[in-house]
Amino acid sequence: MKAVHFGAGNIGRGFVGLLLHDAGYEVVFADVNAELIDALNAAPSYEVHEVGDGGSDRTVTGYRAVNSATNENELIAEIQTADVVTTAVGPNILKFVAPVIARALALRDSGLPPLAVMACENAINATDLLRTEIQSSVAPEQWEALAPRAVFANTAVDRIVPGQDPAAGIDVTVEAFYEWVIESGPFGDALPEIPGATFVDALGPYIERKLFTVNTGHATAAYYGFAAGIDKISDVLANSDVADAVRHVLEETSALLVVKHGIDAEVQREYREKILTRFANPHLPDTVQRVGRQPLRKLSRNERFISPAAELAERGLSHTALLDAIGKALGFEVADDEQSTEMQGLLAELSAEEFVERVSGLAPEHPLYAGLVAVVREHQK
Repeated sequence: MKAVHFGAGNIGRGFVGLLLHDAGYEVVFADVNAELIDALNAAPSYEVHEVGDGGSDRTVTGYRAVNSATNENELIAEIQTADVVTTAVGPNILKFVAPVIARALALRDSGLPPLAVMACENAINATDLLRTEIQSSVAPEQWEALAPRAVFANTAVDRIVPGQDPAAGIDVTVEAFYEWVIESGPFGDALPEIPGATFVDALGPYIERKLFTVNTGHATAAYYGFAAGIDKISDVLANSDVADAVRHVLEETSALLVVKHGIDAEVQREYREKILTRFANPHLPDTVQRVGRQPLRKLSRNERFISPAAELAERGLSHTALLDAIGKALGFEVADDEQSTEMQGLLAELSAEEFVERVSGLAPEHPLYAGLVAVVREHQK
């Protein structure tokens, strides 16, 4: 079995690539980082160091790496005969991955089983986005021929992979916990062989449970920690005032998950507490600067703050803790994050109403709009 994985970064090597390797796949990493690709090809193996309860050191072997910027034909040839294609490149990069997959599908032997395509991104229904981009990259009549050659399944992925020590080389440090949930419906009875993944009939609750608990909570900890002058995420949770603020945010998102998806309240409470324990893991060298980066994306309409706050407002449920967290996010700025600098420019140039409409995508008639404008206006003062 062979899997082609786009994105040879820390998540690709320390999570998706590791699970595919453990499942028995020959893993082919694809990336535009020439230095990283050369380092992978020069080494017969790399180590994944799992830290925390139940963690162990894992060795990944039997992989290859292809520079997708300079060796596109080689990459296309690998995809032609692959069983699985996965991505961990960021939702905004999928449009650049799509044409390569389309060309490979065009050359793929129609007698082979359909290629399993799964985008493992921190976004809702990222595989649907990738499928749309692939379809858009070819003529309509060509897509009719290519569509049966692939199966597209959405996923929900969860593993904290912090910033790495530059001296580690291609080795990766990750938390011991992970979750890879894949919708089973598109595959019918022919599920891919990935023992480390969980296949479910309805993925929506899993996606939003992860996005509105892990991602919302992680970003909240980063923005409160940044405002408090705390550097490490684990130290943020050691501050009782900040920890309480993060917990209050997750109590609000938990209330949404319970009412929207029928998740048992006690089960969600236990999941929430487990997440907070994961954030506090002192063995993960994660920083508020890394976790808080790209605040404009994180404050967009379908992301971790605005989406749950909007749904809570629509239901008449409390969302004040989320609004407070958004207020903290507005103060985030670090030199190596272009979005944070851009956000500060927009806050200086636009009115509160203009900022809310441009960044959050909310219209004035939305029940969250007034509260969000008030938060932005207060920050601008």
